[in-house]
Amino acid sequence: MSAVQDQGPPAHRLSDHQGEQRQPSSTTSPPMCLADLASVAARRVDPAHRDFIAGGAGDERTLRANLDAFDRARVLPRVLRVVGPRDLRVRLFGQTLALPVLVSPTAFHRLVHPEGETATARAVAAAGTVMVVSMAATRTVEDVAAAFAAASRAPDGPIAPWFQLYPGPDRDLTRCLVRRAQNAGCRALVVTVDSPVLGRRLRDLRNGFLDLPAGLACENLRDPGTGVPRPVTMDDSAGWDVIARLRDWTPLPIVLKGVLHPADARLAVEHGADAVLVSNHGGRQLDGAPATLAALPAVVEAVGGRIPVLLDGGIRRGADVLVALALGADAVGVGRPVLWGLAADGERGVRTVLDLLRAELDAALALAGARTPGDLAPDQITGINGNAGAGGHAATSGCAG
Repeated sequence: MSAVQDQGPPAHRLSDHQGEQRQPSSTTSPPMCLADLASVAARRVDPAHRDFIAGGAGDERTLRANLDAFDRARVLPRVLRVVGPRDLRVRLFGQTLALPVLVSPTAFHRLVHPEGETATARAVAAAGTVMVVSMAATRTVEDVAAAFAAASRAPDGPIAPWFQLYPGPDRDLTRCLVRRAQNAGCRALVVTVDSPVLGRRLRDLRNGFLDLPAGLACENLRDPGTGVPRPVTMDDSAGWDVIARLRDWTPLPIVLKGVLHPADARLAVEHGADAVLVSNHGGRQLDGAPATLAALPAVVEAVGGRIPVLLDGGIRRGADVLVALALGADAVGVGRPVLWGLAADGERGVRTVLDLLRAELDAALALAGARTPGDLAPDQITGINGNAGAGGHAATSGCAG
């Protein structure tokens, strides 16, 4: 598939709202928020690849809903509390993360940077948190895990990446991938369960972006005999027995990614899942699914503290992280912003994304009257059910507002 030449389109094309007007950053000024990185990245990435990253399914209602839900949320601060020193650390599956933000699985990092997932891994490891390696990565899980281990400087013990898996119909291939991830040192399996078929992504269809450019491949899917990459194949026959099957193959913790309905959260616990990740695939699967933030409280209630609850979809600032934590998430994931950072400045850009979220969350915690994420409470959050609260609807076009 031939690359489309960049003709200098508006900088907002890589951002979340296609019609949204963001002011591009100066190339010499350090980024002050994630939107600054999006603006820089937009000028550096092939237009079809930008649309692949930014786009969602259908009319992109769910993609917009993820962002709008956080924009509507309001935080009721508590005052005269001792809020220092703050401690952002969280513990998941025996690993202590320096902040409650991990990197969600995203495919094809080499579309935006020649080093791809290995550069991302070094940045995430140095930041002291977890990267979930996509099954559709353009570097092998072994290479990504090795890069992660070499860069890890976690003061509270070693951190290793997790591995994302689609439960495909070829069980031999799936078992092989699980074994490879485990042997590479991954500490958990993140099983995507919201994709019995691929969502209809109109931007990709219009751009004809149906395969990777020459020279790039899903490296984890190369046939061991021929070396030819296999396609990512969904399985519309997958059922709850997939958890038991994976249990037979590996002792790794199993995270179910794509849980939105509280009944499914209860079933996940009953079938032995070790965590659920409230996700709508970044708005890329069922257009019309609820925002993940809207789904979170009911899932948290259904789980009842028996297993961790994670969330991704729409996190664009530290205050968004705070909102999700207050409503019961144990940690959150970010996806598109990591690709913005990688496109804008490689490994250093990814580290900037995580450092910005860390600094924003630290300040937001203090201003909300909390020293740790555990000090937050659901009654501090208003506006997630359509009531914008005292402040009205927040602007989404820049860093402030």
